[in-house]
Amino acid sequence: MPLFPRKPKYTIVKVAKKRDIPEDLWTRCEDCNELIYNKKLDENMRVCHKCNYHFNIGAHERVKLLIDEGTFEEMDAGMESLDPLNFEGPKTYKEKLKKDQELTKLKDAVITGKGVLNSSPVILGVTDARFIMGSMGSVVGERLTRAIERSTKEKLPLIIVSGSGGGARMYEGMYSLMQMAKTSAALSRHNRAGGLFISVLTNPTMAGIMASFASLGDLIIAEPKALIGFTGPRVIEQTIRQKLPHGFQRAEFLLNHGLIDMIVHRKNMKETLSKLIAYF
Repeated sequence: MPLFPRKPKYTIVKVAKKRDIPEDLWTRCEDCNELIYNKKLDENMRVCHKCNYHFNIGAHERVKLLIDEGTFEEMDAGMESLDPLNFEGPKTYKEKLKKDQELTKLKDAVITGKGVLNSSPVILGVTDARFIMGSMGSVVGERLTRAIERSTKEKLPLIIVSGSGGGARMYEGMYSLMQMAKTSAALSRHNRAGGLFISVLTNPTMAGIMASFASLGDLIIAEPKALIGFTGPRVIEQTIRQKLPHGFQRAEFLLNHGLIDMIVHRKNMKETLSKLIAYF
């Protein structure tokens, strides 16, 4: 044992036990990677304060943002999808429907109804990307077609807010693909009758929905940075073996190339729609 022991060159520091932070307090922006306090995100209509990225919101939340309080009357609320193909996979179609019904509190991927937007009566349809990616099955197509036909009959402006990364719902096979033609035919009749149709595209609006009713608006409006197209950019690059332009299929790129008419921030959407309806 040494006569004069050396003092250690380090200092022992007691570290306080790290407090657990609930996971539902913060959200990381998918675009700029900013960490956002959820309360602040909700106050800003779920739009990133740093980069203006618009997060997905549910169909009920979208109705609240656009329609005057207490005026929305939902149509065909009890309509549910069947399983015409008895589809089976890792999960059956019935299991997928039940899971997403519990998650979203919706019967299917769209809400339709009549309401008042800044004192103007309108027919509104809103798809919800959380329900099987917002894909269009027979119920989505039927609900939208009935909404279009009611708009035509009552001579009211029609607004459809689209957000679908799933396109046609192939669990229903040909029944799903038929909805593209059915909704488009209803919009053709609506147009011949002199009706106004405003299509609002959100992130993402892709595949069969973009290839049918979403692209047929008299006016086509998009939220900032929304992904809009048929096939996604990654698949296109792999197919043509070429690098795509920066921002390809984003709303800003499509506005510059004439596919859409306007880009409108979520907080300005209701007022913009109101002005357009009044103008037309």
